[in-house]
Amino acid sequence: MIISERIFKILEQRGISQSAFGKMVGLSGSTISDWKTKKTNPSADKIMTICDALDITPEQLLTGKGIDGDFDEYSSRELDFSFHDKEIILEYHKLSIDQQKRFERYLKTLKKLDDLEKM
Repeated sequence: MIISERIFKILEQRGISQSAFGKMVGLSGSTISDWKTKKTNPSADKIMTICDALDITPEQLLTGKGIDGDFDEYSSRELDFSFHDKEIILEYHKLSIDQQKRFERYLKTLKKLDDLEKM
C-alpha cells in the first residue's frame, strides 16, 4: 500500500472528508484528489503536517505499521462524527501546540470532574 492509500484508508475509517482533511493540512481538494486518481503521494514537506492532522506517526504513515491490515483502533468501534464534531477538530488544529496541550488538559480535567460527580 502506498502512502496516499494509507491516508485515504484512515480518512475513511475516521469519517473525515477529503475537503475537511484539505483544510486540516492546508492543501487544495484537487491536490488531494490527484493523490487518489493518479496514485501519487504527498510531497515530503507535507508528511509531518499530515501525521499531525491524522494523529499518527511518520513511521505509521511511511511503513504502514499499525495501519496496513491491522489498523483497527477505529474500525473496531463505530465512530459517528457530526458536523459540529468535525468543526471542533478543525478549530483544534488551528490552535498552537501550547494551546492544544492546554485544551487537552482541560478535557481531562472535565472528565475527572464528571467522574467525581457520578460518585
